[in-house]
Amino acid sequence: MKFPYAVSSLCLLVLAACAAVPRPSPHASVQVWLSTADGRKQLAREADVAFDVAAGEDTIIDIDAGKRYQAMVGFGAAITDSSAWLIEQRMSPAQRDQLLRELFGRDDGGLGIDFTRLSIGASDFSRAHYSLDDMPPGQSDPTLAHFSLTPKIAGTGADEVLPVVRAALAINPRLKVMASPWSAPAWMKTNGSMLHGTLKYEYFAAFANYLVKYVDAMAAAGVPIFALTVQNEPRFNAPDYPGMLLSAGARRLLIGEHLGPALAQRKPPTLIFDWDHNWDIETEPLALLADPLANRYVAAVAWHCYAGYVDAQTRVHDKYPDKDTYLTECSGGGWKPMRDDGLLTIARRLLIDSVRGWSRGVLLWNLALDENHGPHAGGCSDCRGLVTINSKTGNYTRTVDYVALAHASRFVRAGAQRIESSAGRADLDNVAFRNADDASLVMIVANSSSSTQRFVARERERRFAYTMPARSVATFVWR
Repeated sequence: MKFPYAVSSLCLLVLAACAAVPRPSPHASVQVWLSTADGRKQLAREADVAFDVAAGEDTIIDIDAGKRYQAMVGFGAAITDSSAWLIEQRMSPAQRDQLLRELFGRDDGGLGIDFTRLSIGASDFSRAHYSLDDMPPGQSDPTLAHFSLTPKIAGTGADEVLPVVRAALAINPRLKVMASPWSAPAWMKTNGSMLHGTLKYEYFAAFANYLVKYVDAMAAAGVPIFALTVQNEPRFNAPDYPGMLLSAGARRLLIGEHLGPALAQRKPPTLIFDWDHNWDIETEPLALLADPLANRYVAAVAWHCYAGYVDAQTRVHDKYPDKDTYLTECSGGGWKPMRDDGLLTIARRLLIDSVRGWSRGVLLWNLALDENHGPHAGGCSDCRGLVTINSKTGNYTRTVDYVALAHASRFVRAGAQRIESSAGRADLDNVAFRNADDASLVMIVANSSSSTQRFVARERERRFAYTMPARSVATFVWR
């Protein structure tokens, strides 16, 4: 789904709302940005709200900036091969520059993306299936002599990734880049294919070296890799795009005996995240973390949103509080609830619930797709990006995913800490932060009910009241 506006009109609407985000002065009023599920308001700058000690009781949300939790790495979306190909091949230089500055910058209404994800080899959102060390059938390359960031197959979209990431880093040098493989090279696998199968035991060391060579090659190309997972969705074998089953036992061996020691001495470090799959099988990361050797090298557990419930994050965190938590993939698209309720679903499940469940970073899936939900080589046929790029004109429109993400990414900067905020009620969810650079406070509130909801926010001796429209999301900023 995309908003039915031409880029010029929606650009003016959204950028006018966000262009001036003044840093609030101490003891001033509260700044408010509002979006409604019906699309009538999208990041609309509302009138400031005054602090009022007589604001009343109603539903009280208590905010305690002195009680702090995880520091945020950031919010963002993946630069898939498809996204990069569209940006490089279907946009003019001027269009490309405008889009990337809007997505990764903070000036002039920028989205402020601080966190992104790349695929190591092909994902479902590549234009063809490939690895970084493809060999003819029946041949292998255990020394990785043929490894290259440039695939042997032309036109995959991989060649466009580096220019886009480097441009993003030039705009936002604090951008953190993580990466995940969808499959090992076919010659390393039990079935000799990028699809299905698992990793052969004799190639565990070679696959670890493959990932290390990727980290080194990307660093040499000007893109430091902040973190790796060893396999995207290791319990799912897709029928028509690259995938590889990798059990907790296999990941323990791969990380504990091969990849962990290989990355341990690197400066700056590249972190290892485990799991990179859904909330519904928390036994998998728990099994890996129970192994002392693998545990030593794992910095975090990464989660996807497509099955299960977000409270799995908290249960795993409570057992291993020294391990960080990240939400590393969740796509919008043409299915329920994302199709009809994308704004509230993203705000509640990802920006609020996942962060309350200890996420230090939240990633949506594709940064950009075209009007046909592609290009892609298998997999999801109705996924949404943050923006939709017209494959003929290069113009782009913002999707509901963009609007929802902006309620966090635009205002919560890298290094901000989640702070204590009490639960409102079942249909009025919230999360609060303290920015490290200017001590401003940010609160995101989602009203998922079909009626207006009034609440009072209470922070130290100050309080303010606000009435949320039905089915809406608001961001409040003050000092």
